[in-house]
Amino acid sequence: MSEVTVRQPPAPELPVVPAASGAPLGRVMEAVAGRVLGRHQAAVVRIGFGLVWLTHLLREWPNRRVLYGDRSPWSAELAGGLLADNGAFTVLPWFGGRLWFELVYHLAVLAALAVLLGWRTRASTVLFLVTVLSLQNRDVFLGDGGDNVVHLMAVYLVFTRCAEVWSLDARRARGGRAGVVLWAVLGALLAVCQFGGFAGRSLTWTDRAFPYLGWSPLFWGLWAVAGLWWTLGRLRPDGEPRAVLDALANMVHNCAMLVIAVEVVLIYATAGWYKVQGSRWQDGTALYYPLHLDYFTPWPGLSALVGSALLPVFLISYGTVLLQVAFPFTLLNRRVKNGLLAVMVLEHVGIAVVLGLPVFSLAMIAADAVFLPTGALLWAAARLSPIRRRSSA
Repeated sequence: MSEVTVRQPPAPELPVVPAASGAPLGRVMEAVAGRVLGRHQAAVVRIGFGLVWLTHLLREWPNRRVLYGDRSPWSAELAGGLLADNGAFTVLPWFGGRLWFELVYHLAVLAALAVLLGWRTRASTVLFLVTVLSLQNRDVFLGDGGDNVVHLMAVYLVFTRCAEVWSLDARRARGGRAGVVLWAVLGALLAVCQFGGFAGRSLTWTDRAFPYLGWSPLFWGLWAVAGLWWTLGRLRPDGEPRAVLDALANMVHNCAMLVIAVEVVLIYATAGWYKVQGSRWQDGTALYYPLHLDYFTPWPGLSALVGSALLPVFLISYGTVLLQVAFPFTLLNRRVKNGLLAVMVLEHVGIAVVLGLPVFSLAMIAADAVFLPTGALLWAAARLSPIRRRSSA
C-alpha cells in the first residue's frame, strides 16, 4: 500500500504582543496587591495610637465622668441635640446612665490595650474605632489637634494589616477556635444592637451625607469578610479564592497606608501655610505667648526661662513654620526627609515637655511613623529585643 500524505493547512499566525506592553500594569498590580507595604510602619502606627488613647484614658480616669459622663457640663440633652444635627456616631446615648458609661469607658481601655499589644486586631481595631468615636463625639468641644488625629487614625487602622509584625497575633499559631468564638459573639452583639431598637440613628444603612452609607454596612461588611477569610483559610487555604481575598486585603492595606501618609502631609502643610498668614508667626513672637499662659506652663520655671530668651523664641517660631511648609517637598529626597523627621520628633518632644501637651505630641509622633525608614525600625527592634527577652525570662 502506498502512503498517502495529508497536508494540513498552515495555522494562522497569531499577532505578537510585545511583552513590555503589559509589564507596567503588572508591576503596578504587584506593588499594590502583591505584598503588604510598610508593615513595620503600620505596626508602629498601631502601637503608637494604642498607647496614645490608653494613656489619655488612664490619665483622665479620675475625671472621666466630668469629661464624658453624667457630670459633664455638656449635658446629655445638649449632646443629643448636637448629635441629631450632625449625625456623629456614638453608643453612649443608647442606654444612658452611669453603668452604661462605665462599661463603654472601660471597654475603651481594653480595646486600646488590645490594639497596643496587637491581640485579635481585626476585632480590636473595630472596637477601638467604636470607643474612640463614642467618647469623643460625646463632647466635641473637649478635643484638640491630637484628639482629631486619633479620631482619623482610628478609622484608618481598621483597614490596615497592622499586626503582621510586632504583635501577639504574629506570634500565636494560626487557626484555633477562639477566633471563631469571638467572631460569633461579636456578630450576635452586632445583631442585637442593629435590631434591638435602642441604637437610634447610629446604626443605619444609609446616610444623608456623602458617601450616603451608614455605619451598618461597614460593621456588617467587616464581620462578613472576617468570616469568609476564616472559612476559606480552613477549607481552601491554597485555593484561588483565598489568594484573591489576600490580594484584596493587601490592596486595601496599601491604600489605607497611603491615606495615612497623605493625611500627615496635609496636617503639616495646612498648619504651616496657616501660620504663614499669622502676624505673630511673621514677626517671630508666636511661641512667646503660650509660654506665658498658665494652661501651657506645667513647669513655670522652664517656661519662664525659655520665654525670656528672645533669640531662641524667634528661631523656634520661624523654624516651625519652615519645617511644616517644607515637609511635603522633603519626601522627594529620602535623606532630607529622614533628617527632617528626626527634627520634628524632637520638636514634638519639646512641645510635650515645655507646653504640657503629651497626648498631642505622642499622637503626632505616632502619625509621623508612617514615614520612618524600615532600616531604622529594624535596627531599633534589634536593640530592644535583648531587653524584651530579659524581661520575659
